[in-house]
Amino acid sequence: MRTVLLTLFLAGPVWAETCPEGPDHTVAMARLIEEIREAPNEASAREIMGHMWMLWSHAPDEVAQTILDAGMERRVAYDLLGAVKEFDRLVAYCPDYAEGWNQRAFAHFLRQDFAAALPDLDRALALSPTHLGALSGRALTLMALGREDEAQADLRVAVGLNPWLPERGMLKPDDPEL
Repeated sequence: MRTVLLTLFLAGPVWAETCPEGPDHTVAMARLIEEIREAPNEASAREIMGHMWMLWSHAPDEVAQTILDAGMERRVAYDLLGAVKEFDRLVAYCPDYAEGWNQRAFAHFLRQDFAAALPDLDRALALSPTHLGALSGRALTLMALGREDEAQADLRVAVGLNPWLPERGMLKPDDPEL
């Protein structure tokens, strides 16, 4: 019996191991932000955003990548509860991986559980302050919660990083008299 318990303990879930530190994309992301700020048109900006998403979705290891991919597949299939469960596993395994938090927030947002999305977006932004997806997602979440002033502030930061951001049309003029 002791051998069986020891075997079960040692054969525990793979994600019980420690998540390694992910690759440092700071320099590459800073370069991409400069490129997108200088992009001549929306098509160029979309291409640069694609490169950003590639970096954000590059998980720290194979285990994290497998969980991230499974969660995203569930989300795309609108199995939003299944997606949240996968992203729960991901943030438990890799609590310092911003995209895990961002993706879980997105699944909550799609479920219209805005109160659950907001703390995940806050965590994603604490880990990756220039994460445009999390910034624009936070702005949309705040709008859905009726917190328009905060939403506009986040949207201004996001548009400052990417002037071609699709949500830029939701910006209100600074001056209430306009």
